[in-house]
Amino acid sequence: MRMKGKRVVITGGARSIGRACAERFAEEGANVAILDVLVDRGEAAAGEIAEKYGVVCRFYECDVGTKVAVDSSIDHVIKDFGGIDVLFSNAGITRRADFLDLTEEDWDDVIRVNLKSMFLVGQKVARHMAEQGEGGAIINMSSSSVRMTMPTIAPYAASKGGISALTTAMSLSLAPHGIRVNAVGPGTIYTELNKDNLLKDVEKRREVLSRIPLMRFGEGRDVANVVLFLASEDANYITGETLYIDGGRSGLNYTLPVEEK
Repeated sequence: MRMKGKRVVITGGARSIGRACAERFAEEGANVAILDVLVDRGEAAAGEIAEKYGVVCRFYECDVGTKVAVDSSIDHVIKDFGGIDVLFSNAGITRRADFLDLTEEDWDDVIRVNLKSMFLVGQKVARHMAEQGEGGAIINMSSSSVRMTMPTIAPYAASKGGISALTTAMSLSLAPHGIRVNAVGPGTIYTELNKDNLLKDVEKRREVLSRIPLMRFGEGRDVANVVLFLASEDANYITGETLYIDGGRSGLNYTLPVEEK
């Protein structure tokens, strides 16, 4: 129960990695606020987590790329929970296209949701934490695409690189307030999106596995464990870092044989 009584905000917490993190915090005794645009999924997740772990878990509909929506949602969270101790800024999207075919609209959408939201939510929560005077922890969702990428995800890669740089700048600015800011950079995680797209094809799965030294895809809980660590007292001397959760993939410059399955 390392997080017992802590008040945690998770953006994009209705499904996949965000939900896995919401469950992991609740498992450790935290009360959780989920912010997302997926109303049905968010409300269901909040209800199920509250019932399963016996904590307070509430859903707030919020477009994290819009300042008015962010300010309103965070104000409601502060009122309902009495404050905020931890923020996991996780919400994100991608748009796939070759660089020559990429549209301005797709570029703007990804940057708004992935990068601008980190500024909007992070600043709003950090201001509250500073006023609260009890410190706090902020974890931003980056990606292993900061270190390596693909030709069809230029806005996604740019946004994640920006998040890692923003994380460092935030950590320096907020350190005097006792607020630690770090980021996590997952590799290939077995999410709903990847299961239905990237990893649906057998040959594609084998191709991806050939670049992962640990020879398996990550699970949501693999990411959740690291996010929980960064939010906990065990990490109270860590700030300004991006931790990569990729099974060793970003350090590998050759392919590995994959056993037939």
